[in-house]
Amino acid sequence: MKLYTFWRSQAAFRVHIALNLKGLTREDIAVNLDRGDQFKPEYMAQNPQAVVPTLYDGNAKLFQSVAILEYLEEKYPNPPILPKDLLARAWVRGFALINAADSHPLIVPRIRNYLTDVLKVDEAARTAWIQHWLGSGLQAMEELLAEKNPTGNFCHGDSPTIADICLVTQVTPAQLFNTNLEPFKRVMRIHNACMAIPAFADAHPRKQPDFEGH
Repeated sequence: MKLYTFWRSQAAFRVHIALNLKGLTREDIAVNLDRGDQFKPEYMAQNPQAVVPTLYDGNAKLFQSVAILEYLEEKYPNPPILPKDLLARAWVRGFALINAADSHPLIVPRIRNYLTDVLKVDEAARTAWIQHWLGSGLQAMEELLAEKNPTGNFCHGDSPTIADICLVTQVTPAQLFNTNLEPFKRVMRIHNACMAIPAFADAHPRKQPDFEGH
């Protein structure tokens, strides 16, 4: 397996976690989004969206982190990252998409650059934008967890699922952008349980080979 990745990418972080949980090895190839490597013709030929991650499993090319997670689950089912029960699977997928489809897309580099370069939004307003959308997603997660009242260590039961992967990638940028996490007690309990697992901890952006300390 080959994974085109960037240390700060939360989408790549999701895939790193899933690969680690399933014990799958890969070669990481860094695509520096800050330097614009994603717009080089050789990478655009692989991923026309000019985003990471892109995963190759042999000759098979996969893109979009949630689709990659689903593929990994179907091809490499053990240990599972989706529950067996039909309704539980739908809940886990829905919870995960709060992060992957609703919150995270509003704070990615191309959005931040558009706010700054085109709309001429200043740093304070851009940070407020980021904190708003991260906080909104965290609030929804907190309320869903309160409603579900999970008694296990994780969002659903006693082993991590796609929901936990996406909870972590909601919290990590919130920490980076100094979002107030105090109101999200259930979210943070599960986040801390996840980060105590090497598969999660080793996938953290700051642990990646291409990490730049800033």
